[in-house]
Amino acid sequence: MHRFHRPTDTARPELLDRLRRTDGDPGRRILFTGATVVTMDPALGSLATGDLLVAGSTVAAVGPDLRARGDAADAVVVDASGTILVPGFVDTHRHAWQGQLRRIIPDVDDLAGYVSTTLARYAPVYRPEDMYTGTRLAALGAVDAGITTMLDFSHNSRTAAHSDAAVQALVDSGIRGIHAAMGPHFGDWDRQWPADLGRLVDRYGGGSGLVTFRLAALATAEIAGPALAFGPGSARVAAELGIGVSVDAVFGRASSAAVLGWEREGLLGDDLTLIHATGLTGEAWRAIGASGTRVSLAPTSEAQIGLEDAVPAVDEALAAGVRPGLGLDVEVALANDMFTQMRALHAIQRMRAVHAAYGAREVAGARGVRGADGPPDRITTADVLDFATRQGAATVGLGATTGTLTPGKQADLLMITADEVNNLPLNDPIGTVVLGADARNIDTVLIAGRVRKWAGRLLDVDLPALRAEAAASRDHLHRAMAAADATGGGR
Repeated sequence: MHRFHRPTDTARPELLDRLRRTDGDPGRRILFTGATVVTMDPALGSLATGDLLVAGSTVAAVGPDLRARGDAADAVVVDASGTILVPGFVDTHRHAWQGQLRRIIPDVDDLAGYVSTTLARYAPVYRPEDMYTGTRLAALGAVDAGITTMLDFSHNSRTAAHSDAAVQALVDSGIRGIHAAMGPHFGDWDRQWPADLGRLVDRYGGGSGLVTFRLAALATAEIAGPALAFGPGSARVAAELGIGVSVDAVFGRASSAAVLGWEREGLLGDDLTLIHATGLTGEAWRAIGASGTRVSLAPTSEAQIGLEDAVPAVDEALAAGVRPGLGLDVEVALANDMFTQMRALHAIQRMRAVHAAYGAREVAGARGVRGADGPPDRITTADVLDFATRQGAATVGLGATTGTLTPGKQADLLMITADEVNNLPLNDPIGTVVLGADARNIDTVLIAGRVRKWAGRLLDVDLPALRAEAAASRDHLHRAMAAADATGGGR
């Protein structure tokens, strides 16, 4: 047995070499022992001290002591004491092509500022190679931060080559990626979307099986016209391909009316995901909840950029019977890790719940009566971790594949150090993951049973080359945008 403990342990390089030599072998077994195991499966719960067995690409077993099992006899054993095993996080919404433009507008005032800068000026000058660089950089950053599944809302599909580059970047990063394709808002493009989705599915649908596809669209014609708005035509394309749909910019009264229109047309359902869902009417939420339609929240985007009422719609979703997934949205202005999303949502919702209770007490005291409708219950750390894992997987159509450490599901998991100075001593594992841990504590990442991060470092990444590639792409985009601005082209 190889003990885990610290990344500097001299046994760890030998152990990694053994694991890498057997990557892709369906008969390979890895037995993690002595960890705190947080399965996020309601039927399995958490184990204060337990084992987890990985067989090939899947979770084979979870239990208090698996070393007596026959199928664990030849396993590579990793002593995971001092760590927490959790499912990999699921990012349900990111515009990954913008990776090399990280934090170019950190203090953007509103949605119009983002649209006029990123979509109207930078996006039109992207080459296919820029799509590849940005998407791969975002995907690698996601894996480094413990995100094993990422939906890439790729809304800069100017040509088939742009789409190919974005998909290949997901493949090359090793992430479990969902390429959600949409045409661009502004500038010249080939108008090949959505017809080109069939070619993408045929070309990339096999192989490792890590990359899947969805159709992406906007809720209404307000921002970019009717061609990109979700409706019966785009729904028909998705249905013919057997893929789901993710709809962005769902907020306000116009989107509420659109939701009710989709209800009348029979377009709502669990293969449809609505992103943001801020400022929707009660009738729209009724339709969403009754149909089983999924919802993706982007807590920092809604609050920081100020989407509609700027309040993540977690209370509205839960009241409608919808447990949402979480997404990061745009790295041009926001943080790129799931810890930030969980903490932001946890804090914002609990602040609102307390504020509502305080307001209700003030009103009741003034009137001498108790209010008929009480404030919302406060969500818990278990809730937000559920949103970031199990519900996230369901939100992107992969609930049967990932999101929990359930035997039979894919081995997408994180080993988080619990005995570092920011986490010790371990008292509550879920509270520690949500409120204590950060990316430095993610020692190991497995995706489909393959080691993607080990001893705190990403594998198979030439960091100096990545730095140079990202900087070169960013510099090209700056120059090309300035030239387009000077001539008035690209918009």
